[in-house]
Amino acid sequence: MTTLRIGVGSGNPVKRRAVELSLGSAADADLPRDPTGVAIESVPVDSGVSEQPTGHAETVAGAENRAAAVLEADTGYDLGVGIEGGVARFDGADGRYLIMWAAATDGDRVGRAAGPSLPLPADVAARIDDGEELGPVMDDRLGTDGVAKRGGAAGALTDGRVERAEALAAAVSGALGPFVSESY
Repeated sequence: MTTLRIGVGSGNPVKRRAVELSLGSAADADLPRDPTGVAIESVPVDSGVSEQPTGHAETVAGAENRAAAVLEADTGYDLGVGIEGGVARFDGADGRYLIMWAAATDGDRVGRAAGPSLPLPADVAARIDDGEELGPVMDDRLGTDGVAKRGGAAGALTDGRVERAEALAAAVSGALGPFVSESY
């Protein structure tokens, strides 16, 4: 029996859930090595970037660093997956946006993909520009604690229409492309 071991470079349960959503069940997924099972484990690692990544380059680097750190932490993993949220501007669009990136690696290849991008309210963006982190800013604005481990800013900003785990799962699915599709 072959079990595909996937390490998720975070202790955040929402990020692990995003990988679970992306893969579905092993029976339904077209995965490397044709496994009979999939084990998805949280591996708390450092992103190697700032607490509030700004821009696509830093956010992508955080996702890649997390994915690589999983394989460095335990060589028994077949794939390391890193997920990083950040804030960025886009050419041609005003304001700041919540962005999300995922990376997957087997130690040789790296897949990368972005999830949805959502505009930040002007008052939230201003606080980010002043050096605050999105999670605590959203907690303060919503009167909650730990929004990042639940529906996230994505859920709050869309009134639950975009759940954080589902949005991150879209990025993870794209990052897994080189490992599950013969198109690469």
